[in-house]
Amino acid sequence: MEFRPHAYQEYAIDYIKTHPVAAILLGCGLGKTSIALTAIDDMLHDSFEIRKVLVVAPIRVCTNSWPDEIRKWDHLSDLRFSVAVGTREERLAALKADAEVYIINRENLPWLVEQSGLPFDYDMCVLDELSSFKNWQSKRFRAFMKVRPRLKRIVGMTGTPSGNGLMDLFAEYRCLDMGERLGRFIGRYRADYFVPDRRNGSIVYSYKPLPGAEDEIYRRIGDITISMKSTDFLDMPELIESEYTVTLDAAEREKYDAMKKDLILQIPGGEVTAANAASLSGKLSQMANGAVYSDDGSVTAIHDRKLDALEDIVESANGSPVLVAYWYRHDMERIADRLHKLRIPFGKLDRPEDIRSWNNGEYPVMLIHPASAGHGLNLQNGGSTIVWFSIPWSLELYTQTVDRLFRQGQKAKTVSVIHIIAKDTIDGRIVKALKDKDGTQDALIDAVKAVLE
Repeated sequence: MEFRPHAYQEYAIDYIKTHPVAAILLGCGLGKTSIALTAIDDMLHDSFEIRKVLVVAPIRVCTNSWPDEIRKWDHLSDLRFSVAVGTREERLAALKADAEVYIINRENLPWLVEQSGLPFDYDMCVLDELSSFKNWQSKRFRAFMKVRPRLKRIVGMTGTPSGNGLMDLFAEYRCLDMGERLGRFIGRYRADYFVPDRRNGSIVYSYKPLPGAEDEIYRRIGDITISMKSTDFLDMPELIESEYTVTLDAAEREKYDAMKKDLILQIPGGEVTAANAASLSGKLSQMANGAVYSDDGSVTAIHDRKLDALEDIVESANGSPVLVAYWYRHDMERIADRLHKLRIPFGKLDRPEDIRSWNNGEYPVMLIHPASAGHGLNLQNGGSTIVWFSIPWSLELYTQTVDRLFRQGQKAKTVSVIHIIAKDTIDGRIVKALKDKDGTQDALIDAVKAVLE
């Protein structure tokens, strides 16, 4: 297929070629992969600025998105690539293959750097989903920083650079510029731009930006960053968000409130405990969904309110495909059991064939877990409605999952996002937290948005 880039794509391609260090923050559907590949191809075969490229990406993006994009476009037909996934022997063979672009999943980056025994002789690296490197204590971050000085060029790409706030930017931008703009040490970054927010004595649970810190951070990273939103450049469908509220009865509410107040709930057949706030929020979220894990791993049912709501939503869809997002295994099992009883065919997005089945319209209901299917999946051909049975705290996973349907190529004029909310439970707090974090995200995107001629 002939590649005819949009104006914003031409701008981004040129930006990569003219900036040895580049952060490309593009919304879902704007073609990050084709942009990066076109720039790589030009620098390999026209200007001869590079000779060997490493791409680090999520596993599904490695095996599907990058190879598919290379095969798709005519101008990339001469680009030699090798995908290094699978067993150790398969990865070694792929990395020794005669290629120009080597693609490896992010989980195997520490192995490549520290255990493979191969020289790290790449002169360019693309970190696809730069947000995967937001944890400065992670093995992948530490491994990458060992070899970062050897790279002449680095490109970081993501649509959600600060999914959990401005603190994420430290590690991400240190991967890019080795600490030139935001500093080399997390302690100094915190001291310069943040103050403690929630704390218990000397233990700090969260930080908030100092007055003016956001603008100063954006100013410091602006010279190596471009950002664009899908809605600015594409003919996107309308995104309609709604809430389907369910109400717990007196007995169900009593159990929920007991856990919230005492951090412990006596249940027939077992005892559920919440030792800390993080555990408590997980327990409360499970209970809002209708079931909870006991200490022995068994599942105790609390209510079927959300299952009833989901049944109503699927019925009202009248055969139109519905994507259902869940978080806990018992959510999935209870949803599956209800759909079986209703004799409604459904699938679970685990394999490439499941993706094809969804896009071919073979199932009226498809179950999806955000953590395993957030990045790199094109699901817009299968439907335009997503129902959040349980809602994650992670803005990145939430946004990426919604963007599987709300993206270029969606044939429907509207994409419907329905949140099933248990009234007066932690569900409301999660939705609010996601919205608050999205405000920070939008501020970052808008602050460094590329100005196109």
